[in-house]
Amino acid sequence: MRSPLLEPYHGPALRLPNRVAMAPMTRSRADDATGVPTAIMTEYYTQRAAAGLIVSEGIWPHRLGKGGPGVPGLTDPAQVEGRRRITRAVHAAGGRIFAQLWHVGRVCHPDLLGGAQPVAPSAVAVSHGSIHTAAGPRDYVRPRAMSAGEVVEAVEAHAAAARNAVDAGFDGVEVNGAYGYLLAQFLSDSANLRTDVHADRVRFAVEVVEAVAAAIGADRTALRISPDNRLHDIVESDPAGRYHRLVDALDGMGLAYLHVVQSGEYPAPADLRPRWRGTLVGSYDGPEPGGREQAERALRTGLADVYAFGRLFLANPDLPQRIAAGAALNAPRESGLYGGGAEGYVDYPSLAAG
Repeated sequence: MRSPLLEPYHGPALRLPNRVAMAPMTRSRADDATGVPTAIMTEYYTQRAAAGLIVSEGIWPHRLGKGGPGVPGLTDPAQVEGRRRITRAVHAAGGRIFAQLWHVGRVCHPDLLGGAQPVAPSAVAVSHGSIHTAAGPRDYVRPRAMSAGEVVEAVEAHAAAARNAVDAGFDGVEVNGAYGYLLAQFLSDSANLRTDVHADRVRFAVEVVEAVAAAIGADRTALRISPDNRLHDIVESDPAGRYHRLVDALDGMGLAYLHVVQSGEYPAPADLRPRWRGTLVGSYDGPEPGGREQAERALRTGLADVYAFGRLFLANPDLPQRIAAGAALNAPRESGLYGGGAEGYVDYPSLAAG
């Protein structure tokens, strides 16, 4: 039986040759001083152009949103031109690629920001763990609570970066509202202690998505969420109620897609699917990578229209071809995920190499 992952998808805003998406994965291979992509990044994405849709690594939309050394930006002409080289190569290889906009908020350190203090909804630090910097791991610091004006500035920065993404040739933009970063901090009980209008924990995420959609069109705008994910000290006391409100606020906008990561106890895809009339991209984040069988089940049962793979796409640049051939999959090597050098870009064997 032909895998549903290999069937074309024709949705309200997306037309894809297959339903195998590449999830965004932090790669840290841009020039650290400038945020401009390097040549190896073009090769990395072009190798994976057989995906129905590629979502890029997170790209900072604001100078205070940078999440690590070597993370690219999308705020100035040099960064736009560097990205244009990537999108041209992906399109020439027959692919489609969205840019993920990633403002990390408090999940940061002054070493990454030229000495500036990280910002967040409230002055509440991540209480454990560390963040990687060029000088090595650093403990998280207490962030500075964003002023009302800085909240508006962050919204506008996402819209400006989205315009830059389209100028750079991306087919659309995915806003990162997942994994304890800035949008998820606003959504969280533990990180958002505000008493102004953004005490409404859904409001900031809606404002960002609306601003991006106004800048580039709703049909080129998407949002990624990871309900009930507790990474980076995130607590959501009522994930069902909170994400019902968020999805209901966005459902009628005609977005390109909603990307829902199953990563907590709350069964987000099953609960949110009936409330979302547009395209839903599903993915799974657990101790082991989400596999083909899990993805096919989600497609056949209607929990997702497209399925995004992360670690498996890292190790298998030709993942759609491997699925079509019923071939064995390369296992991701832990050292290739965020390690030094080029590993994870070019050194996994292809199907053609046997």
